Amino acid sequence: MAIQRDISEAFVKLGDFLRFFCEEHSTTPTKWSKTLELAVIEAGQKNGWFTADNVHFCLAQWGALLTRENLEVWTASYDLPKESNKVVAIIMAGNIPLVGFHDFLCVLLSGHSVLAKLASNDSVLLPFLAKFLIAQEPTLSKKIKFTKEQLQGFDAVIATGSNNTGRYFEYYFSKHPHIIRKNRNSIAVLSDNETKAELDALGQDIFRYFGLGCRSVSKLYVPSDYKLDTFFEGIFGHKNVINTHKYANNYDYNKAVFLMSDFEILDNGFLLLKEDTSMASPIGTLYYERYSALDSLNNKLAQEKKNLQCVVSSASINGASPFGSSQTPTLTDYADGVDTMQFLLNL
Repeated sequence: MAIQRDISEAFVKLGDFLRFFCEEHSTTPTKWSKTLELAVIEAGQKNGWFTADNVHFCLAQWGALLTRENLEVWTASYDLPKESNKVVAIIMAGNIPLVGFHDFLCVLLSGHSVLAKLASNDSVLLPFLAKFLIAQEPTLSKKIKFTKEQLQGFDAVIATGSNNTGRYFEYYFSKHPHIIRKNRNSIAVLSDNETKAELDALGQDIFRYFGLGCRSVSKLYVPSDYKLDTFFEGIFGHKNVINTHKYANNYDYNKAVFLMSDFEILDNGFLLLKEDTSMASPIGTLYYERYSALDSLNNKLAQEKKNLQCVVSSASINGASPFGSSQTPTLTDYADGVDTMQFLLNL
């Protein structure tokens, strides 16, 4: 297990570095932290959605997760092998910063090698983190490879994309062990008993990463007599989201489309509310639906389970997490509810 301990230790050192970067870099910069700051800028230049605030938030979350205690507690329930000669290809999405990092972490800790195909709009941050890891544990240089070419020489695949690309992935990789992830959405359920602090926290679930992630709340369920002004008042502290031009452009476009189509919408100047039964709402918009009883809503959500990534609520909703928690998953919060680590260990 020495090799795995060395790899785990490299991730612990990465966690130490990320916490330093987010908390102390501005006052006592180092060579590595200066390079990461440049990488953050470059990532934002290549992808306008990757604002410095969102990238720093992402890095801070990983800094908090990558501690020796967290990694030991997480991996204690698995029988990690000493070493593996298998290669796992990871096709990464690029909707939010480092969206494929958890898969990357799982593959390396399970003893396999990574063959990563990055999304063109998130091609800066992970290669930097890989360089840092290799500097801490040089043996990782033989276990991490990035490619822009057609994937070859792999034993299993983890691929993330849309429903359309998911069908292609399932066909193309049908002969290999695989995890194929498709579109999922996250929702919030209000009971009209929420505090101002809870509604403000819900704003984090909605606006962090501009609603681009599968853990971003895109649909709101409210009681049949709920006054939506209460919700608008609760999220007002997130109004500065409209100052990001890409978000503002989408907000303006979708508002124009709704108005030209004579749809009824509510508008607070930075978020559109539209009553709709769909789960996935466009950027700058939140769909909402009214319910009459929590029991019937629980039954409805159970039927939609395969399409849901996260549910946030303080009401009696099965499997719900607290408001403000959807964008801060733990190491055991596997995408789509599929235990990635166990899949890898079964190869």
